[in-house]
Amino acid sequence: MAGSNGTYRVCVGSQEFDIPLVEIANDLTIALLISVDLGVGFAETAGAELAAKLAPYDPEIVVSVATMGIPIAIEVTRALGLDDYVILHKTPKIHLQDAISEPVRSITTASVQRLLFDRARLGAVRGRRVAVVDDVISTGGSTRAALNLLREVEAEPVIIGTLVTEGSHWRSFLGDDAELVRALGAIPLFRHGRDGALVEDWEGGGGSTPADAATAPGS
Repeated sequence: MAGSNGTYRVCVGSQEFDIPLVEIANDLTIALLISVDLGVGFAETAGAELAAKLAPYDPEIVVSVATMGIPIAIEVTRALGLDDYVILHKTPKIHLQDAISEPVRSITTASVQRLLFDRARLGAVRGRRVAVVDDVISTGGSTRAALNLLREVEAEPVIIGTLVTEGSHWRSFLGDDAELVRALGAIPLFRHGRDGALVEDWEGGGGSTPADAATAPGS
């Protein structure tokens, strides 16, 4: 539950720690997991534990989304005994001028972005079994965009791995693909109760949805 010090205690597989609570709209607060700030040891352990959940589906390559997904992709790839992974980007770079793109909206980003697939990496995924991994699945927006891109280039997403899922809005957004998700943990959204205290919202009922909050003024 939400702590009095503005943090939330989260379990990611065998690892347990506090993460900050951040208000992103008047009626919506999230527990903010920043995977790139948690250190090499955290990523190594989480990557190995997540890989164990994905291994039965025999992925041939790992795909993730920059930036938060990069350390997870590296460690999952290593633990699966693979030697290659593909990163999808949200920031245009010189080598992505001819990239294949897909619109995406994140809970922590106010504007609609584009997820970019480098055409030079087509051979790495085409016709291959892919594990899509990320740090958090909240709205499902980044995951859906990644799946759309992969299927467009004739890859076969067979499993989706994440450190934690957030709330449940992602289930309806991903539809049948929600059944592919394997997670090391889960965290709720938070709303203010009648007494003003934060209460856990696992269903996403009432107030802003994560997608709404992403475009709220000041978010």
